[in-house]
Amino acid sequence: MALEFPKSPWMNEELLLLEDACRQFYERECVPHYEEWEARGDVGRKIWEKAGQMGLLGAEVPEAYGGPGGSFAHDAVIAYQGNLAGIDGWGGGLHNSIVIPYIIDYGSEEQKQNLLPKLVSGELIGAIAMTEPGAGSDLQAIKTSAIKDGNHYRISGSKTFITNGALANLVIVVAKTDPKTGGRGISLFLVETDTVEGFRRGRNLDKLGMKSNDTSEMFFDDMRVPASALLGSEEGQGFVQMMQQLPQERLLIGVYAVARMERALRLTLDYVSERSAFGRKISEFQNTEFVLAECASEATVAKVFLDHCISEHLEGRLSTEKASMAKYWLTDLQARIIDRCLQLFGGYGVMSEYPIERMYRDNRIERIYAGTNEIMKVVIARGLFRD
Repeated sequence: MALEFPKSPWMNEELLLLEDACRQFYERECVPHYEEWEARGDVGRKIWEKAGQMGLLGAEVPEAYGGPGGSFAHDAVIAYQGNLAGIDGWGGGLHNSIVIPYIIDYGSEEQKQNLLPKLVSGELIGAIAMTEPGAGSDLQAIKTSAIKDGNHYRISGSKTFITNGALANLVIVVAKTDPKTGGRGISLFLVETDTVEGFRRGRNLDKLGMKSNDTSEMFFDDMRVPASALLGSEEGQGFVQMMQQLPQERLLIGVYAVARMERALRLTLDYVSERSAFGRKISEFQNTEFVLAECASEATVAKVFLDHCISEHLEGRLSTEKASMAKYWLTDLQARIIDRCLQLFGGYGVMSEYPIERMYRDNRIERIYAGTNEIMKVVIARGLFRD
């Protein structure tokens, strides 16, 4: 039989229609321009606006705020189809499944009314500024400060490795409002970068893979934001907010990983079926058969586990530990499958004209961001010993 992944039990007719619309959108609007985006270092604002027009932004936003009132299932379809099409660098997943839920879950009515419709249309592009030069997975170690000054806050500090950083004009800034109390002193701020003074973007960082995704530095030079920019009813809620949102972020990365496993396998099956060596198709060698049989089996198991996690998440039952399992195990497996598929391409596998070369580079970061896979194992282990 041909490669056939298990059907997702959480899919329905509406989501199947969305899947088809996504497939057409990526093929028509993204694939022809992707090499240009890779060379330039960002996807440009126009594709964000087109995605908004197509209803591919803010699927989880309630209808009252200009959205379709969907769920993470809609965002999972949008993300899966993007990665299946090879549109790995567009930061729509972060915008949809990470930034927007913070506002839905913790935003004031004024913040929701003002920001959510613009995030749905693509007028605002979202980013979250957590990581600092001296603080990555250890979020309690951040040094960016936010000091109350009348009806404003003055924010000072710097961030790095910020996805969507060059184009984003709505940034969730993680800062210390009380540096003496560790995690309890962290607060989040919704910053519209076009309307504040003291905000600077640094360089668009040159990195391994994900070349079309703008990943930038940000600097806050005594940046003044109104007190109404605070996310939540009071200071000090930021660390809890981030911990509550991280499982969905980690599950999203699992969606990326499984989609890329499927893409890698499909590309490799096509290649070995066409390429010959020693008078035989590469697909006819037993080594090729065994490698692809193993990869297809592992990817099928991964898809079943991902679907299980998505189903639990949609029911509000996905634990932090299981989301961490998905993030760590699926990204590790993705790396192994892409590596083994690339080997079957021989020398062509490391040529940039072949998509598998870019996939090999692009997947590496996923074992690092949203918490390294080593941190995921710590989270899982703690859960095992907790009563």
